Amino acid sequence: MARKRSPMNLSFIVTLMFVVCASNMIVGRGEISWSKDAALEAEAVAAIECSGHGRAYLDGIVLKGHQQVCECNECYTGSDCSKFISDCPANSGSGDPYFLEPFWMKHAASSAVLVSGWHRMSYYYSDGSYISELLVEHIKKLHTLVGNAVTEGKYFVFGGGSTQLLNAAVYALSPDVTSHSPAKVVATPPHYPMYRTQTEYFNARNFSFEGSTSSWINKTDSKSTFIEFVTSPNNPDGKLTKAVLSGANVKHINDRAYYWPHYTPIASPVDDDLMIFTVSKLTGHAGSRFGWAIIKDKEVYERMVEFLDQNTMGVAREAQLRVLKLFDVILQADDPKEIFKFAYSTMRYRWTKLKEIVSKSKRFSVQKLSSEYCTFFQRERELSPAYVWVKCERAEDKNCYKVLEAAGIIGRAGSLYDADDRYMRLTLLRSKDDFDILVNNFKALVAKE
Repeated sequence: MARKRSPMNLSFIVTLMFVVCASNMIVGRGEISWSKDAALEAEAVAAIECSGHGRAYLDGIVLKGHQQVCECNECYTGSDCSKFISDCPANSGSGDPYFLEPFWMKHAASSAVLVSGWHRMSYYYSDGSYISELLVEHIKKLHTLVGNAVTEGKYFVFGGGSTQLLNAAVYALSPDVTSHSPAKVVATPPHYPMYRTQTEYFNARNFSFEGSTSSWINKTDSKSTFIEFVTSPNNPDGKLTKAVLSGANVKHINDRAYYWPHYTPIASPVDDDLMIFTVSKLTGHAGSRFGWAIIKDKEVYERMVEFLDQNTMGVAREAQLRVLKLFDVILQADDPKEIFKFAYSTMRYRWTKLKEIVSKSKRFSVQKLSSEYCTFFQRERELSPAYVWVKCERAEDKNCYKVLEAAGIIGRAGSLYDADDRYMRLTLLRSKDDFDILVNNFKALVAKE
């Protein structure tokens, strides 16, 4: 039972509350205290002029006198990155998603995060877990906004990008080797190289990479467990793919990194047993190393948590805070679709531009992608893939990587994706500078025909 307060005590409490609120207003809106120097430092570095062809960073190179140095884009140099290196090849290999940088520069104020020195010093959140429940709620809202995944009644696991989650999923789906043979991990070429290289690197007793799914069609009735990677849209060719293998002993890891309106029409919310997403291909923040898995089965979820517990004890709290802020910017915007409109417009322009150049060539071709209805944009639209899957058509051009390298275009060879070396992947995700150099060098190559 609450104790009754006297009028004098109540008056004192009201006065005290007024003083505290007024003090908070002065500190919060007038005299900023502990965060002032950090904010000024961040503003000062962000204001360094790098001629639009580079950036200065708080954790970047510092000259004597504590002055940050511009870190230049590919093919640019000089103290302010203003000097163009004319014979520099186009970097079209790395998938760094710099194409979204202009969006976040436009939203610099709302997306900024200032972290106190005492932020989340514990191993755990207050509920004893390694994941922010508030971030889980934001992720659910994002998927609902986009309409690309069913999240109701599912379990969530966070990882260091999708990279860590891929191996955690393989571990979780593999059987105990004391009573079963090792799981056979397979994928359909061309596929993301990490499926093979990571599985082989860890060389675990309970799973091994066993090549292409085509080798195991009609053979899944064996005693072995099969784990099939399914990437849709696919990396490297952007195609919407489906599982090849089926059966009671077949498990699927659905890599949905590119299932966002930037890259593909959203046909409907996917409801896979195990889906993996990553912030790098959603907001462009590859350096934050944050991904999430959405899981139906509780036992699989618990095994993934066990793997991550032994591996890293969760994702850095600072990374989760930054991603929370980024997602909040998207969700709280006057137009929550703004980032997707910007990203789709950029990717569609780049895909159309390069496809137009290649269409004038008889020596090269690119993948054919069909238009589909998109529930997010509510109209028929073409795919706008993250990568161009180039094929060298001449009989003598058996190594497409070497052909394009000689023309000043650096990509990734088809053999990295367990495909023929007549193919090569070029990225459309990098900065405008990188894309412009790619376009110019490809134009010059086609003109020589």
